Amino acid sequence: MFCKVADGGSISQAARLSFVTQPAVTKQIRQLENSYGTALFDRTEGKMLLSEAGEQLYPYAKEIVESYDNSVQALQEVIGIRDPKLNVGASLTIGEYLLPGLLGNFQQKHADIKFSLLIGNTPYILSKLEANEIDIALIEGRVNQSEYSLKKFAVDELILVTSYNHRWKERESIDIHELTEEKMLWREKDSGTRLIVESALTDYGILEQIENVMELGSMQSIKSAVEAGLGISILPRITVSKELQFKILREVPIKGFTLMRDLWLVQKKQRFKKSAHIHFYDFLLQ
Repeated sequence: MFCKVADGGSISQAARLSFVTQPAVTKQIRQLENSYGTALFDRTEGKMLLSEAGEQLYPYAKEIVESYDNSVQALQEVIGIRDPKLNVGASLTIGEYLLPGLLGNFQQKHADIKFSLLIGNTPYILSKLEANEIDIALIEGRVNQSEYSLKKFAVDELILVTSYNHRWKERESIDIHELTEEKMLWREKDSGTRLIVESALTDYGILEQIENVMELGSMQSIKSAVEAGLGISILPRITVSKELQFKILREVPIKGFTLMRDLWLVQKKQRFKKSAHIHFYDFLLQ
């Protein structure tokens, strides 16, 4: 209850989430404060803000709650009450283009396991993993935080694509400096894909020479714009495989330029892993 009040900032919200009365919440908080011998909240203008002591207690309290939840799941597995639901989080490219096919293949072998899938950018997905709202995260871009366990499960190539009838259609390849002659279509500035491409082009000394650019808010909008001849783009191969197959877009190799990125499977180190989690993890690595 302490964590719920701290997270929500009010007695009333904690009461609603716990389906109890506000006096019941207040009583539990006072009992906890009496146990520790200090105030855990600063009560100002109807808000419950953590005191200095409360700030010290909070990480321990979260760890206690997580350990208790882990113990419940562990004992349920022992007595044969297995949770068939797996909560998976994925970054946008993986969630929209790679994961559906993987889940389809996985469920042919494990039809009893049910999935809840959350898709968002990498910081959002990691925040949900930290809050234990998902069991496992699939992301682009490596995470350096020590509390996570990381395993590479796939590699994706980023390639240059143009409209199918672009003026380069007869070319076997182009020189990287020729990119400056075209309008480049980008994702938004904080996009992981864009950051990878910009870093690579910076290494070749041509990013600043690309002046004609257009920003679009989704991968699909970029693909449609390229198809319409509004510009060119460097995109993950997994996002354009169908367009290449059906000759909607054309891949144009760049001489001496190869851009690969790793896709990562991320877990919390200390969290109990139910059998559905273990089966899915093993499947991805195979």
